Amino acid sequence: MNVMTAPVASAVTLGTKGLTLSLSKGDAYFNYYWLRDNDPTSFNPETRERSFDIFHLSEAPVARSATVEGDALLIDWANEDHTTRMPLEWLEAYAGGNRRPDPADLARRPWYGDHYPEVARFTHAEVTSDGEKRRQWLEALIVEGVAVVTEMPDTDAALTELANQMGQVRPTFFGTYFDVKTHINPTNTAYTASALELHTDTPAEEHAPGIQLLHMRANTVEGGRNLFGDGMAAANDFREIDPKGFRLLAETDVPFYCEHDDYDMRSWQRIIELDQYGEVSGLTISQHMLDLVDLPQTLLDDWYPAFCRFGKLLQDDKYVMRFTLKAGECIVFDNHRIVHGRAAYTASSGDRYIRGCYTDRAEMRSTYRALVAEGRFKR
Repeated sequence: MNVMTAPVASAVTLGTKGLTLSLSKGDAYFNYYWLRDNDPTSFNPETRERSFDIFHLSEAPVARSATVEGDALLIDWANEDHTTRMPLEWLEAYAGGNRRPDPADLARRPWYGDHYPEVARFTHAEVTSDGEKRRQWLEALIVEGVAVVTEMPDTDAALTELANQMGQVRPTFFGTYFDVKTHINPTNTAYTASALELHTDTPAEEHAPGIQLLHMRANTVEGGRNLFGDGMAAANDFREIDPKGFRLLAETDVPFYCEHDDYDMRSWQRIIELDQYGEVSGLTISQHMLDLVDLPQTLLDDWYPAFCRFGKLLQDDKYVMRFTLKAGECIVFDNHRIVHGRAAYTASSGDRYIRGCYTDRAEMRSTYRALVAEGRFKR
C-alpha cells in the first residue's frame, strides 16, 4: 500500500520580491504578493470569495521572517501585524506556476460517421432525477460533444427542465426558444423544407452559445434525415492532411452575419478553434451565414481553397452520422464542436416540429465540477 507523505522543506531563503523554498521536488520560488493574497485567512469560508483586499496594503508585502514548522510554511510579514500559514503540500502543488486542477478538463474523444449506435443515451427522467446519470450525461457532452435524451414529455416545459440540469436557457437574437417547422415567410433556412448544410449555429453572435438542445416533438415526414458530424475529428485529420490550410483556418478571423428586418448581427470568428493547449476544440462554420469576406485578395488566394478543402472533408461520409431523430427524443450537443444539418423533406407528407434552445458550455462545465469535486473550499 502506498502511503502519501507531505512534502518536506529543508530551507527558506528570503529575497526582495519573494522567497525560495526547498521542497521535496527541488527549490521553488514564490512571489510575496501571491503568498499574501492566497493566505488561507484571505477567504471567507461562507461566501467562498476572497475577503482580503490587496489594494489596501500601504506597502508591497515583504517577509520579515519565514520558517517551516511541521507541514507548513510560516511567514511573518514586515509591514503588517499578520502571520501566514501555508500548507507545504498546497505549495508543492502550485510550485512552478502549475494550473489549478480542473475536473471538467477532460480529454475529448473524436468520433466518426459510424458512431450513432454508440451515442450516449439517457431518459429525461434519469437526467432530471438521478445525480449519477446527470453526471454521466454531462461527461458525455464534455468528452464526445453529443448525447441523446429519450422519453421526453411532449411539452414546452420538458425542454426547459432538461436545459436547467446543466445551466440556464441562454437567449439569442432568435429569442429564448426557437421552433423549427416550415414557415410561410421564413427568416432562416431551417424554417423551410430545404436541405440544411452542415454548420454550427449563430456564428454571427460575438459569443455563440455553447450547447444546443433540439427536442423533436413530431416527425412523420418523408426525408429530413439528421446529419451530425464531429468537427473536431475532421479538423484533426485536416491538420495532418493540409498543415498550411489548417493554420490559415485556425489563425484567420473571418466575418459572419445574420440580418433581417429588425436585427443585423455581425461577428468575426475563426473557422477552426484551438484551446489553451493548441488542440482543436471546435469550429465556427456556416456557409449561409458567412459574410462578405473583406480580407486582402492575396490572402484569399490561399484562404478560400483551404476553406473549400476543409468543407469538403467535413462532408465526407467518414465523419457524418445520418439518422432520423424520433418524436420524444432530444439531441444535445456542443455547438462549438458538432456540425449539424439535415436532408430535404417533403413538407406535405406529414408533420416535423423541433423545439430548441441553448445553454452555455461554461455553465455546463460548472455544473459538472459541482457534481464531481469539492472545489477550493471543502466543507
